[in-house]
Amino acid sequence: MSRAITKNKIQKSRQDKIFDFIIYAVAVLLIVITVYPMYFIVIASISNPTDVSSGNILFWPKGINMRGYEQLLNYQQLWTGYKNTIIYTVLGTCANLVVNISASYALSRKNLVGKKLITFFYLIPMFFGGGLIPTYLIVRNFHLLDTRWVMILPFSVITYYIIVGRTFFSNNIPDDLWEAAQIDGCGNLNFFFRIVLPLSKAVIAVIALWSAVGHWNSYFNALIYLRDEMLQPLQIVLRNILINNQTASMMMTGTAATEARQAAELIKYGAIVVSSAPIMCMYPFVQKYFNQGVMIGAVKG
Repeated sequence: MSRAITKNKIQKSRQDKIFDFIIYAVAVLLIVITVYPMYFIVIASISNPTDVSSGNILFWPKGINMRGYEQLLNYQQLWTGYKNTIIYTVLGTCANLVVNISASYALSRKNLVGKKLITFFYLIPMFFGGGLIPTYLIVRNFHLLDTRWVMILPFSVITYYIIVGRTFFSNNIPDDLWEAAQIDGCGNLNFFFRIVLPLSKAVIAVIALWSAVGHWNSYFNALIYLRDEMLQPLQIVLRNILINNQTASMMMTGTAATEARQAAELIKYGAIVVSSAPIMCMYPFVQKYFNQGVMIGAVKG
């Protein structure tokens, strides 16, 4: 008798099954909407550009060829841009973590003198900027123009990261832990490096991922502050390649112009794949910590 009751409780009603079906259908639809654009770019980069422009490519590539990647990878400047972007991403992410994690921990401590005033000064740049020209003059006066450091140091403080880190430290690092560490003779620096940081892998991973993606995709600062082609990041290099190919195709006529336009289309899609693939490959390695960090600031019961 009890087994029958348990079985009846486990069985779902017709309304529950319909509701589950709708939820799964919506989830699948959202996955398709999210994944398909990137999938289309991948298959378009190896398909016949004529079929792509005419709308004949939907789910499977046609006229598979690697001409776009071959031409793209033959640009020597591409590898220089890759090297520069990797340098900017690694060093910039480290600078972001050092500056923002330390600032957010300091602002999370209740005994910080002038805490509200310091927080107020951090919040001002979040809503009001000094403008492009004053920023350019400051960067120039610090002799950072046309140097690698202009992509790393001047914009390393990000108020949003500080707020996220402060929320995490306030909710997950109790004052009792600091008091216990003091009893054992632990100072502020030892407490921060030996206790706080090992317990904060989730927020560190989240901020590191955000910073890495931001630096990898950054192009505006390089466009304004870098003139040396040997220092330009990948995004600027790809932009120049696309502009040069499109300009060259416009200056040609006849069959040569058609072939040049087709090559430009293949290079365009290939450039998107080349610039996006490395940062997408990095995500699985921090997914575990990123999923934990999504709940930062959530109400805990």
